[in-house]
Amino acid sequence: MSSVFSRIIAGEIPSFKIAENDHFLAFLDVFPLVEGHVLVVPKTEVDKIFDVDDALLSEWLIFAKPIAKAIEKAFDCNRCGISVIGLEVPHAHMHLLPINTAEDINFTRLKLIPSDSELRAVQQKILAHL
Repeated sequence: MSSVFSRIIAGEIPSFKIAENDHFLAFLDVFPLVEGHVLVVPKTEVDKIFDVDDALLSEWLIFAKPIAKAIEKAFDCNRCGISVIGLEVPHAHMHLLPINTAEDINFTRLKLIPSDSELRAVQQKILAHL
C-alpha cells in the first residue's frame, strides 16, 4: 500500500505545495508543530532516510536549502531547524521548521490544527521568499 506521502505526490490527496522537482516534493505539514512547518519528501517511496540512495540523499539537502532560507525570511525565528524522525509515516521525510528554541521542534507537543485559509496564508508567505 502506498504511503500517505506517495498519495500526495501522485495528486490523490491535495497539499499546500512549496516546491517540487523530478525527485522531491516539499509541502506544508497540515498538523504543524509551529506555523511554517514544511515536509520535504523524496518522490521514491523509501521507508528510512539512510536507505535512500547516496546521490539522492545529497540532492535532498540541496533541494531543501532554499526552502529553509525562505522559512527563515518568512517567519520571526532564529533559524530553520531540521528533523528526521520517520516514525509516523513509512516514507522517508524531513521536517523544516522555523525555531527559536529546542522546544519548537519537540514532536511530543500537541500539534496545531490550522484551517485551509491559514495554511494558504503560510504557503504564500514562504513562496514569497523562494
